[in-house]
Amino acid sequence: MVTLVLLTFAAVFLAVVGLGLLLHRQQTAGRLAEVIASSPGSTPRSYSARRRAAAVVTTWVARLENVLPRSREEVSVVRKRLIRAGYRRESAVQIFYGLKVLVPLSLAALATASGAYHYGPFFVYGVSLGLGFLIPDFVLGNRIRNRQLQIEAGLPDALDLMVICIEAGLGLDQAIHRVAQELRYSRPEIADELAVVTREQWAGKPRTDTWKDLAERTGVEAVRAVVATLVQSDQFGTSVAKALRVHAETIRMRRRLQIEEAAAKTTVKLVFPLVFFVFPSLFVVALGPSVIRILEDFNRYLSG
Repeated sequence: MVTLVLLTFAAVFLAVVGLGLLLHRQQTAGRLAEVIASSPGSTPRSYSARRRAAAVVTTWVARLENVLPRSREEVSVVRKRLIRAGYRRESAVQIFYGLKVLVPLSLAALATASGAYHYGPFFVYGVSLGLGFLIPDFVLGNRIRNRQLQIEAGLPDALDLMVICIEAGLGLDQAIHRVAQELRYSRPEIADELAVVTREQWAGKPRTDTWKDLAERTGVEAVRAVVATLVQSDQFGTSVAKALRVHAETIRMRRRLQIEEAAAKTTVKLVFPLVFFVFPSLFVVALGPSVIRILEDFNRYLSG
C-alpha cells in the first residue's frame, strides 16, 4: 500500500511538471528570443531546434483533443480560463484537451508498468484515469490564481508609474504603453495585460472597450475598480492622475489590512498543530522518563 501511495504521488508530480512544460508561456519564449538575438555569441540554430521540437510535441498533443466530446459553451469557458492564465495561442485549447487525454493514459500506463494494479485493478485504474483527467484543471486553476495575485501585487506600481508619465506630459494611451515597457521584467503579468490594451487601441478598438476587456480578461477585483475609475474620469473629464494616485494608495492600504488580518489569524491556526503535534511530543519528552521509572519501580515491587 505504501508503494502504491508513493507511485501515485510520483505520477502526479511528473504529470504536473509535464503540463507546466507543455503549457509554457509565450511571453517567456519571446523574452528568450530577444536575449538570444541580442547576445553576440548566441546560437539561434539551437534555439530554433528547440522551438521546432516544442512545436512537434504541441502538434502531437493537440491531435488527442478530438477524443473528448465538448460543446461550444464549454470551449468558450475553457478559452476564457486559458486567457486568464496567460495562454492566448489558438492551439492552447487543443493542447488543454489533449492533455486531459494524455495525462490519464500516462498514469494508467505508469500503474501498469509499476505493477500497482495488483492491489486492485478497478480501484487503481479508476483513480489514475479520474486523477489524470482532473490534473489539467487543477494546474490551470492554480495558474490563474497565481497570475491574478501577481497582477494585483503589481497594480500599485503600475498606477504610480502611470501617474508619473501623465504628470510628465504624456497622454493616457502613451502612459499605458510606457508603463508596459517599463514593467516588462519586474512585473511581467501586469505588463503583458497593459501591452494587450495598447495593441487593441492601436488596432482601432475604442478606449473604453479595451479597458472593460482588461477587467474581464484578468478577473481581478482591483483591476475592475481601476477600470471603473478610468471610465468615469474619461467620461466626466476629471483629473486621471489624481484619481489613479488615490486608487493606488487605496490598494496598498487594502493589502496592508489583508496582511494584518492574515497575521491575526495565525494564532488561531496554530492551535491545531500545537495540540496534535507539539504538545504530545512535549508530554513524551517531559513525562516519558518519569513513567519509565514508575513502571520499573512497580515491577520491582511486584517481583520483590
